[in-house]
Amino acid sequence: MKALSMKALRQIVVSLILLAAGLYVWITYVPASQPFLAKLGVFELLGITPSEAAQAAPDQRGGAGGAVPVVTARVGEQARADLITAIGDGRARRSVTVRSNAVGTITDLAIASGQYVEAGTIIASLQDEAEKIALEKSQIEFENARTEAARIAQLQTSGAVTEVRLRESELALRSAELAVRQAEFDLSQRQITAPIAGWVGIIDLEEGDRVNAQDVLVTITDRSDILIDFRVPERVIGLIDVGQQIEVTPLGQPDAILSGEISVVDSVVDRASRTLLAQGRVPNDADLLRAGMAFSVNLSFPGETLLSIAPLAVQWSSDGPFVWAVRDGKVAQVNVAIAQRTSDAVLVRSDDLRADDVVVTEGVQSLRTGSEVSPQSDEAAAMRSTTTTAGDTL
Repeated sequence: MKALSMKALRQIVVSLILLAAGLYVWITYVPASQPFLAKLGVFELLGITPSEAAQAAPDQRGGAGGAVPVVTARVGEQARADLITAIGDGRARRSVTVRSNAVGTITDLAIASGQYVEAGTIIASLQDEAEKIALEKSQIEFENARTEAARIAQLQTSGAVTEVRLRESELALRSAELAVRQAEFDLSQRQITAPIAGWVGIIDLEEGDRVNAQDVLVTITDRSDILIDFRVPERVIGLIDVGQQIEVTPLGQPDAILSGEISVVDSVVDRASRTLLAQGRVPNDADLLRAGMAFSVNLSFPGETLLSIAPLAVQWSSDGPFVWAVRDGKVAQVNVAIAQRTSDAVLVRSDDLRADDVVVTEGVQSLRTGSEVSPQSDEAAAMRSTTTTAGDTL
């Protein structure tokens, strides 16, 4: 009997030692358990002074009067944006393909590939000796016709010539004048000039090449503005208008975001795609864009005004999204319907939520319907976080 009692005593001692060791490990390596143990009075029973974290934990959790500390933000209002993204093809403001008006050999090529030219600049000259001879001959004939017409007119006053002869001299003078004009025109066609100001494309010609009428000499492009053709759905016909601002991004330069405007809106909806053709204009002052590039075009159409809340305020349950609204120091669960998400807010509809209401954004883990809370705005929380970080750094 005595042996049995000693055995039981040893087991109790061992159990107490193991219990003490386990409690020591729990207190030392699981700091989160200290508030719970302090609440049960374990520290007081063992004569241990709890850490500052364990003593402060009840205040942090419940605050004054058991209120839960939370971070809040006010509900705002924001117009819902109907965003449309389309892919469009860019083309130059003006582009002209210059062709030869005559047959001949190039004697002078006055421009180079990639050069900027003004309107009227001579691009190339063709051999023109025959045209110069023809012009000089027509000028001589004109002088003879004018002299003869003057002599006949003088004789006609004295009655020495008939009215018919006077008429013939006048017709000869007029024909000689037209011959001079024709010769001047033929000579002018031996020089090809730029019809517009712009940038010259790649030239595949050399001096000495022979060209025929309508042969392509060069392409001149005015790319001071880039025009972008794109299509929009027919539902925005009543919203899109000339002068509306657009945001354009070249697909080959995703980091370049450019601003432009609608320049033309077509008058007919395509029956196959039910879309409307529109044209945007983007200034190309930096000369970074080229005709033929592909662009992503973004348009925004303002819609109905909805409630705007912080993204962190939206919670989810089996019934859908909801927010914790703070009313008279307590929280109430308010169901919402998400209409649109933006980069910094969530637009929602709700029958029980109004603009300027206060909703919880942080500290929602411990909330229940009717829980008392100690609200703190996002601005104050951010300031406190900044101050704490600075103190830790110092």
